[in-house]
Amino acid sequence: MSRRKRLVLFSLLAVVAVVILASWLKRPKAIPVILSKVAMGEVLRTVTNTRAGTLKACRRAKLSPSIGGQIANLPVHKGDTVKAGQVLFEIWNDDLRAQLALAKDDYLATQSRAKEACVVADVAKRDAERLVKLRKQGLTSEESIDQARGQAEAKRAACQAATATVEVSRARIDVAQAALDRTRLIAPFDGIIAEVNGELGEFVTPSPIGIPTPPAIDLIDRTCLYVEAPIDEVDAPEIKVGMPANISLDAFGKTYFPGKVRQIAPYVQDVEKQARTVDIEVDFTSDKDKANMLPGYSADVEVILDTRQHTLRIPTEGLLEGNRVYVYKPSDQTISETPVKIGLSNWQYTEITDGLQAGEQIVTSIDREGLKDGAHVKLDTNSQK
Repeated sequence: MSRRKRLVLFSLLAVVAVVILASWLKRPKAIPVILSKVAMGEVLRTVTNTRAGTLKACRRAKLSPSIGGQIANLPVHKGDTVKAGQVLFEIWNDDLRAQLALAKDDYLATQSRAKEACVVADVAKRDAERLVKLRKQGLTSEESIDQARGQAEAKRAACQAATATVEVSRARIDVAQAALDRTRLIAPFDGIIAEVNGELGEFVTPSPIGIPTPPAIDLIDRTCLYVEAPIDEVDAPEIKVGMPANISLDAFGKTYFPGKVRQIAPYVQDVEKQARTVDIEVDFTSDKDKANMLPGYSADVEVILDTRQHTLRIPTEGLLEGNRVYVYKPSDQTISETPVKIGLSNWQYTEITDGLQAGEQIVTSIDREGLKDGAHVKLDTNSQK
């Protein structure tokens, strides 16, 4: 081959290489995407709360004294475990203690006086009965009998009056005890002290009418916990007491706890006029799940309305508007926009009744820029599921 022909051949090869290189450089860049396989599994139809719910204690008492005074006894502290009937808080009450002691002494005294009066009444009655017998024998006058009978009746009335005075004295003890009890806060149930507002020697006053103030003692029973959550009024009619539910708490990450609907509020909350809700209460199925949980935690509930077992499903995050998905074609690494028919659906999975087959892959990162029918894609290895 002559020198001239070789130069022409090299020139042609160079032009072809440049054309190929230009075409390669101008081709669309592959979009990194996340793929998920279409597979068989469980799909639930659920209803979730519209706003965060709250973990609550079945029993919680915010206790405050009904009268004002100086704190004289404060035997408990925040975090203490207490028993029902235990004294939690006491206002200075030496005067009331003295009044109670006086009432008890007066009760004993009235009992003795009543006993004396009744003994005298019995003696007077027997004297009258003896005079009646003597009258039959002609040994006494009718006037003496009348006097004896009158005295017996008077003594009997005095006995009855003294007995009634005993009951009045017993009632005074109850009154004094009630006044003393008003100075104390007693634990109504076993629980844990969540809050103590006050110190020894401080003065406390009852809350004015219509003006809430912090409780002196906040007592919580942590052995019984439940979740209260608001449900949109549109979804509420489908929820029934006893339905299963999943409970999640921000403090426990993505852990889900089984539960059951125990109560549905009989009215609609209209705190937000455009987002009216119905509060529901959900119990934990297992008491073990409540270990280390604290009342007040933020919580969400997912009430299970229906279930499909072993059905074809896809992650819900891969479903486009109009029930379409991007199906990945590994042969040329492109995606194809495909319509599908769906069944049950929740935030996690959607049932596919037509349009896909098990084993196919769909794009779940549908928010990536540039995605469209026929787009060239590649696996996003940094976040691939």
